[in-house]
Amino acid sequence: MSPQSTIPAPAPPPLHPATSKILIIGAGTFGLSTAYHLQDDGFQDITILDKAAELPALDAASTDINKVVRSTYANSFYTQLARDAIARWKDPMWEGCYHESGVICVGGAYADKSYENDVAEGARVSLLPDAEKIRSAFPASLWPSEHEHPLRSHLLGDFADYSGYVNLDGGWAEATRAIKILLDSVMARGAKIESGKEVMTLLNSTGDKSGYTCGAICVDGSTYPADRVILATGSWTAPSFPGLALGRRCLASGQSLASLQLTQEESERYREIPVVLDFRSGLHVLPPNCDNVIKIGLHAAGHTHMVTPSTFEFSSANATGVPRKISTPRTILSHPEGSDGLRVPRSVLRAIRDQLKVVYPDLAEKPWAGTRMCWYTDSPGGDWVIGHFPGDSGLFLATSGSGHAFKFLPNIGRVVVDILRGRADSTTKARFAMDRDISRALNAERVDNCPQELLPEELCGPEDMLPYVK
Repeated sequence: MSPQSTIPAPAPPPLHPATSKILIIGAGTFGLSTAYHLQDDGFQDITILDKAAELPALDAASTDINKVVRSTYANSFYTQLARDAIARWKDPMWEGCYHESGVICVGGAYADKSYENDVAEGARVSLLPDAEKIRSAFPASLWPSEHEHPLRSHLLGDFADYSGYVNLDGGWAEATRAIKILLDSVMARGAKIESGKEVMTLLNSTGDKSGYTCGAICVDGSTYPADRVILATGSWTAPSFPGLALGRRCLASGQSLASLQLTQEESERYREIPVVLDFRSGLHVLPPNCDNVIKIGLHAAGHTHMVTPSTFEFSSANATGVPRKISTPRTILSHPEGSDGLRVPRSVLRAIRDQLKVVYPDLAEKPWAGTRMCWYTDSPGGDWVIGHFPGDSGLFLATSGSGHAFKFLPNIGRVVVDILRGRADSTTKARFAMDRDISRALNAERVDNCPQELLPEELCGPEDMLPYVK
């Protein structure tokens, strides 16, 4: 054995709550929750950087009117973690952001397995084996009148050939308000949060880039040394750090959302509806918020937006060449003119309306009030990416929420911190490892696992906001 082979790889100093400098890049779900739980562990020197000029970032996935909170997972790990999150959402610190409307789950094998897991964890669930039972799970305000035939009512769909279950332990949360609450809490507990700080490159402990990540340099020239750097940059992770060659492990995918503006009278009729999840089509429908807006979307493979990186960031000892193109979020901030960055493909908008007719036929006849492309960070299989970057013990990733991270805002940071500090069990570490095998991974929640490229000419226009006549 050569003497050189006995020399250990460069490593940052061990973490210590009283002395370690933690730099978190990204002030969204992962970044803020991680900071909060680091503070619970006693860490005192935490800095969070975000490229957005104002926080919460206008185009972040977590900046939204609401998000689904549910424990309906076919994987028991997430069921258990979600049950813990739901309990935490009820803490006074969240100021009533969480609304326990219940969640109706329909559509095939995924819903069946989710039911088994919810039952095993003691959730308040009831089977809905047929259309009649499904319709009965909705509030009486949507039921047909005494002299009206049930199938002639246009308030509720007929749910022919559907079955599922209702989980009363779930609902939705006011997303933007919750992020603001956590941001303020983390700041009040001593963390430094700086907006308008776009990271240009990651610092390395050696001049030849063979060491470990030890900080970051921003576009404005400011430098932030750190004992650990945590990337929590969501759908901007791969395009912001192309030198890491993250590829499919952190793929930005645009998911189409649409909203309806209800009148006050309509809103009162639909106020008590549960969240509806249709795993057969990917449809999800949330109850009206305080502004009488209902949000609807399709949970599918989504769309990519492939762009050649404008800069080449290279810091990690194990990073490789820059991919030719990387999927990059196309948002209201990158394409602000005429709200261009909010437009979604017209074909998806039509599909959302078609699927909405299955649940709420009357609502499907209303014009859309707005659309939004919500940018997920997808990993194959839907498991998050939480762990050290291979070969670089100073760089830690907390990303790839895969469209189901926000509901865990109260506790996802605990998962991150436990892995960061070496307390997580081997199964959890392997599940989220950056270098796990993804060759055969498929996301069972999605109706499709093959995203399409987003084409500007296919984006919706004013005429697509109106109901169409077949």
